[in-house]
Amino acid sequence: MFTRFDNETALALGLFLVDAARARRLPVVVSVRRGQQRLFHAALPGTSADNDAWIDRKSRVVDRYGHSSYHVGTSFRVQGKEFDADSRLDTDLYAAHGGVFPVIVRDVGVVGTVGVSGLPQAEDHAFVVEQLAAFLQR
Repeated sequence: MFTRFDNETALALGLFLVDAARARRLPVVVSVRRGQQRLFHAALPGTSADNDAWIDRKSRVVDRYGHSSYHVGTSFRVQGKEFDADSRLDTDLYAAHGGVFPVIVRDVGVVGTVGVSGLPQAEDHAFVVEQLAAFLQR
């Protein structure tokens, strides 16, 4: 949970994620948004426009449900449902696959999203969890 989240925070968070991904040579796209405004976006080597589309689709899931994209997809599976069929949302616009998290500001709530796309969904999710924890503990 953030105590504040402005353009400078978004830039610092985005660069933090990029540095960690580059150190591991991960082929990911990194996105940080506040509301509908993209405050940070970087595409590392090995990514394509498909990763940009995935991050947008996963971000819309977080915007709609207020939980990580992986959590939403897992919740559907636990209930014996499939997000693509049972959410009744356009799969060209929404993807409940791991890698995007809500940005939550204390005493405010969800203000945006942070995420990556390029790895298998559980790895996208784990990377963001690890890096968010490290960033918030600085």
